[in-house]
Amino acid sequence: MSPDYYFLFTVIVRKAITAGFVVVATVIAERVGPLLGGLVAALPISAGPVYVFLALDHDAHFIAQGAVASLIINAVNAIFAVMYARTAQTESRAVSMGRAFLVWLVLAAFVHGTNWTFASAAMVNVIVFGVCLVLVRPLRHAQLKGFRPQWTDLALRAGLVALLVGAVVTFSVQLGSQGSGMHAVFPVVLLSMMFILHNRVGGPASAAVMANAVLGLVGFAFACSVLHFAAEPFGLAIGLVLALLTSVGWSFAVMLVRRQGMAV
Repeated sequence: MSPDYYFLFTVIVRKAITAGFVVVATVIAERVGPLLGGLVAALPISAGPVYVFLALDHDAHFIAQGAVASLIINAVNAIFAVMYARTAQTESRAVSMGRAFLVWLVLAAFVHGTNWTFASAAMVNVIVFGVCLVLVRPLRHAQLKGFRPQWTDLALRAGLVALLVGAVVTFSVQLGSQGSGMHAVFPVVLLSMMFILHNRVGGPASAAVMANAVLGLVGFAFACSVLHFAAEPFGLAIGLVLALLTSVGWSFAVMLVRRQGMAV
């Protein structure tokens, strides 16, 4: 197989694998309540496959530095989710998503032009999540009635995430570690769930999913931190597995705490 055909084949396979994972994960999210739905939405559904495929083309240092960039965009994603959750209580889907995404674009442009260290990115996350978790606490418990997503909904999300994976992996050399890390955590899953849920179950219920997603993004911040510190000394495979286990483990811990009736 020629190099050009091999490259095209690998890109298609990467997109297909990612799309399948997104379909499974989002079906699970939408058939349960806002807590589990939000936690699933915050899992590395799109970022995980991106990092796996980046690891096939780049060394551990590239991935470790990309994790720092993902960490800072993770804080921007939390603000994005909070803005939507607050606005969706009374506004339409277009207004709620439009305002939230405008804020995301402004903040993403700002952080993209700054050289971040792990310490500075971690400090921003501590401050942002300290404020965001307080703001969304009253919004996390709206009733979310179960429904069956249509195949067009699933195809939309799978297609968006597959395009993201293909773009980041294809242009990772041009983007560099910081650009790749930032684009890897573009909130495509959050956006697609907002778009579908808002008109299907109502603004407050959709906002409840996003409010719980903020709590899940705390776990993703820990996952980025683990990947940053583990990728080089332990190798990419172990680093990626540890990061995934961190994100999933955080979600399980949150669910267990909630089942015990404790506030988080």
